[in-house]
Amino acid sequence: MHRALAKSAKEAYGADMRIVQLADARHLPLWRRPVTLLFLMAVAMPLSFATWSALLNNFVIEAAQFDGADIGLLHSIREIPGFLAVGVILVLLVMREQVLGLVSLALLGAATAMTAWFPTMGGILVITMLSSIGFHYYETVNQSLQLQWLPKERAPQMLGWLLGAGSAATLVAYLAIVLMWDSLGLSYNLVYMVSGGLTLVIVAWCALAFPQFESPNPQVKKFILRRRYWLYYALQFMSGARRQIFMVFAGFMMVERFGFDVDEITRLYLINLVVNMVFAPVFGRVVHRFGERNALVIEYAGLVLVFLAYGGIYWFGWGVVLAAALYVLDHIFFALALALKTYFQKIADPGDIAPTAAVAFTINHIAAVGLPFALGFLWLVSPAAVFGLAACMAGVSLALALMIPRHPEPGHETIFAGMVPAPAE
Repeated sequence: MHRALAKSAKEAYGADMRIVQLADARHLPLWRRPVTLLFLMAVAMPLSFATWSALLNNFVIEAAQFDGADIGLLHSIREIPGFLAVGVILVLLVMREQVLGLVSLALLGAATAMTAWFPTMGGILVITMLSSIGFHYYETVNQSLQLQWLPKERAPQMLGWLLGAGSAATLVAYLAIVLMWDSLGLSYNLVYMVSGGLTLVIVAWCALAFPQFESPNPQVKKFILRRRYWLYYALQFMSGARRQIFMVFAGFMMVERFGFDVDEITRLYLINLVVNMVFAPVFGRVVHRFGERNALVIEYAGLVLVFLAYGGIYWFGWGVVLAAALYVLDHIFFALALALKTYFQKIADPGDIAPTAAVAFTINHIAAVGLPFALGFLWLVSPAAVFGLAACMAGVSLALALMIPRHPEPGHETIFAGMVPAPAE
């Protein structure tokens, strides 16, 4: 029987790259299995996106003299493709998820490579939109593939290792920037081209080296919005709103208020990466051991305190050391967000994963589209108020997380599931 399955997998992987059933993929060489593909994609994405993020605040201030309102507008534009991530469902009618994931990664890499070619407000907004389409469509598909390809009993640990792999790849990129930015006189254009080019090389290898993997559960290729997933949707909405404040304004604060240069802000990112590399696999085990509810409660309670302390930097004039420490703590707590993925994996119908990933990404970005632009103007009046609002959002997320049962499953999606009849949809 074993030989027959091995022969089947070998034949399925033939020169024409035919489809391989997920159950048969375990007979392929390790470097051609689904989990290896997930790791390669986890490495390829941050090489472009993390480099783009590390240089962004300095680049836009130097190249186009951005202020708080401008950076808010940029991030609002960047989040539009995330809001439209539900369009993935339509693309999947004509393209396999695995193919779409690689195409999206290629777009992200290409747009990143060209970022410095357009050093004007209009040019930066256009190239940001293109890279954002690649990033958000990749993230939507990647989350779906992870939850389909990873077994439930191992998903938390594997997601932690995947997060750690992405952090390791970003660490290499950041080290190169820190060590060579001043000594070799690197330019924005060179760094963006190298990082985007490396992503394209990895994408090309993934397209050539791996077969198409077929999940045993065909995905629903239509828009679905199920009532029994309401808590997951609510947590996604609050996560998107809260995270945007951090992504847009925490790094911008380090440059605008404390005058961080490219190599200095990248050193701060390096600390975050090392911490994530160490803690991400640990957090995977924490979620597996203590459950999604407890992990998310720790995350959101910690973020309330962090955002209040960010506000204290402006209210009380606290210094750069505290600001840097808070930036690192912020990343540590955000790493626990993998618990939200495994919570959905446990409550979802297997065929709902792909369409719900797309819907969830859209819900996650409802507030993200308009919030940075609006808060950019609030930032000009009171940066502390922006972080105070973020603390309130983290508090709402904390209240929602307390509604997750200790052992979520279909029919037991919230702590209220036993009190009222569970809806069919």
